[in-house]
Amino acid sequence: MNRRRYMLIILGILLIGITLFLVVDPPKDAMNETSDNTEQQEQKQDTENTDNEEEASSQVREQASAETAGEPITNLQDIFSEAVQRTIDFYSNREANVTALGDSLTQGVGDSIVEGGYVGIMDNTINHNNQLVTFDNYGKRGHRSDQLLKRLEKPKVAQSVENADMVLITIGANDIMQVVKENFTDLKIKNFTSAQETYEDNLHQIFDKINALNDNTEIYLIGIYNPFMHYFPNIEELSMIVEDWNETSQNVTEQYDNATFIPIADLFKSGDKELFADDNFHPSHKGYQLFARRVLKYLTDQ
Repeated sequence: MNRRRYMLIILGILLIGITLFLVVDPPKDAMNETSDNTEQQEQKQDTENTDNEEEASSQVREQASAETAGEPITNLQDIFSEAVQRTIDFYSNREANVTALGDSLTQGVGDSIVEGGYVGIMDNTINHNNQLVTFDNYGKRGHRSDQLLKRLEKPKVAQSVENADMVLITIGANDIMQVVKENFTDLKIKNFTSAQETYEDNLHQIFDKINALNDNTEIYLIGIYNPFMHYFPNIEELSMIVEDWNETSQNVTEQYDNATFIPIADLFKSGDKELFADDNFHPSHKGYQLFARRVLKYLTDQ
């Protein structure tokens, strides 16, 4: 890698680090690992984070000048609805419990229509006429893999996993973001390498913990996408980092008989702004619809 290209990478990631402090994962939420000791503390922090996120994302949007090309999605409801009947047929003769774990993608941040994002959309789809599947959503914005591992020790979460026929997980994006925040004044590629190894180890521990609680469940680890494409469309290394972390996730799932990796990066690759919320990081309702459709496909294919 030549010096000019390296400096572009560092500059781009430096800007991302500053943005992340303001938009995606406010320090108070990410660094306070005791934030979920009580439901009242969680609700208070979520409210504060949302206010900060809305103010900061407005500033970022005003500064962003690059427009990403992409054809607008049309007839998205028709595209999504083709999975609905198949899913209902799949679950119509069985009852199931699904536990959803992870970060803001599981929590549904960015979906202004359905609470819970892709999990809420799946719930509405499957249980449209009859209650066929019970969904427990334990998504927490800002959570990294180490925080998810600790959350599995919470009695309420552990009990849900014990009863789950399927466990859905979104995790990893905030692990990448944490590297930027901790090293943005002297960021090196090797920082990501070390963090990626830690992430891989945490994934193994997460899977082992889930299997210790319930070795009859099916685990679905959902990949991550590049949320920076609207701000830094010309920095290919960011997409390469995301691809590497997705590859690590897939490699881990392949080592477990009851685990499956679900890729989603391709769903957002076009950069169509209709797929993103106002913060240009999280999916919009339309983005979550495609997200849910992909997950439903993998669930019913197994």
